[in-house]
Amino acid sequence: MDISFSALALYAATGVFSGFLAGLLGIGGGMIIVPALLWSFHLQGISSDVSTHMAVGTSLASILLTSISSVRTHHQHGNVDWPLMAKLSIGLMLGSWLGAQIAHALPARALQIIIAVFALWTGQHLLRGRKAQAHDRPLPGRAGLIGAGSVIGTASAIFGIGGGSLTVPFLVHHGLRMQRAVGSAAAGGFPIALAGSLGFLVAGWSEPGLPAGSSGYIYWPALIGLSITSLIFASLGAHAAQRLPAAQLKRLFGILLLAVGVQFLFGIH
Repeated sequence: MDISFSALALYAATGVFSGFLAGLLGIGGGMIIVPALLWSFHLQGISSDVSTHMAVGTSLASILLTSISSVRTHHQHGNVDWPLMAKLSIGLMLGSWLGAQIAHALPARALQIIIAVFALWTGQHLLRGRKAQAHDRPLPGRAGLIGAGSVIGTASAIFGIGGGSLTVPFLVHHGLRMQRAVGSAAAGGFPIALAGSLGFLVAGWSEPGLPAGSSGYIYWPALIGLSITSLIFASLGAHAAQRLPAAQLKRLFGILLLAVGVQFLFGIH
């Protein structure tokens, strides 16, 4: 299949926006990447039977690289709790692999509706501007962290996200300050993306209707275009997170997510 210059430009622009948001807010990369890829795949004439699964799988693969760049910067600022994330990551990987298999079993339209509902929920949460409240509740033990990670990983793989919108509230609820929770959630994006992208690669390996340039549900032209820019801008976003108040940006992003959710519900098939 021929890849147009406009498609490559869209992939690169998506990487700029999603990478910066992922580094700045600790959330958001996948929720930008998935709809942008789906619209691009539609314009390229890729079958709707596989395009949604390709968008989710490719999004997770791109988060692999984004998370490396983002977490490196958060680590330099001392905002990653590595011992905690080592325990949580076991569940994140198990859940993410499971989520990829669940997503593969879902019809494309059902997967779109699930993503739409999550986008609407996240968008209204950001618009309301409520911050996660820190508590003195102790973190669960090893088994509890693996269980929590499994739930976060499963949902993240289905939505095609790095899990920050789920991991950050969980960590803050158990007493981590916000910046450390964001940095730790960025680190959690790597095991989610690793297990999830491998899961989508394996699940879609023999799927009919995939375009040339695909490995399972991972579409390499889009992945390369995204990665070139997201690597750079994820680091810039993480640096900016140390200096900029993010409340206004979160509200703007909330409006965007509401538009994405509505579009997924009524405009994409």
